[in-house]
Amino acid sequence: MFKALQQQWAKRKLRDPRWEILFQADDEEWVSVDCETTSLNIAEAEILSIGAVKVRGNRILSSESFYRVVKPSINPDAASVSIHGLRPLDVSQGISCEQAVSELLEFIGGRGLLGYYLEYDVAILNKTVKPLIGCKLPQRQLEISALYYDWKIQQNVGANIDLRLQTILDELHIPTLARHDALNDAITAAMIYQAMQVRKPKRPFG
Repeated sequence: MFKALQQQWAKRKLRDPRWEILFQADDEEWVSVDCETTSLNIAEAEILSIGAVKVRGNRILSSESFYRVVKPSINPDAASVSIHGLRPLDVSQGISCEQAVSELLEFIGGRGLLGYYLEYDVAILNKTVKPLIGCKLPQRQLEISALYYDWKIQQNVGANIDLRLQTILDELHIPTLARHDALNDAITAAMIYQAMQVRKPKRPFG
């Protein structure tokens, strides 16, 4: 009931009726999303790239993937470039954050969002989403590291569970794609989600 009231309240804040698509829940698909940014500090971070891919059942729809490079107000510094590989020259050819996020919202529609430490990416996106449409992302959200944690707890391994991405990939025998690439990271999160679905925990995911 509370969630429904939140949805109704958020919907009233929409600045453009075309964004009502975000409230048209799609229970058949998810969108795995990831952002590369200039900083891990949400208050000061700017988006450099966004990657997303649709997930339907046991399929990752790589042919329906999304990737945009964003031009920030300040170029990434050397430390940032060493992580994600996006140089000032690369992002100078990018589009505005508003355009990239607008296109992402059209790509997502009413699908739920999933990701690895999704809370960070959602918070970063909401810095642009809220001024753009009038409310924050309203979709259901699924944190894949939480799914993994629940699965490990069900195996009675204790509370000291390593949630580092590489540990999860090794445990689930998932190939490691090139890291800190927004689209690769989105695909990786989608593979973890599917691996957890196969393991059939006591309660359904999503």
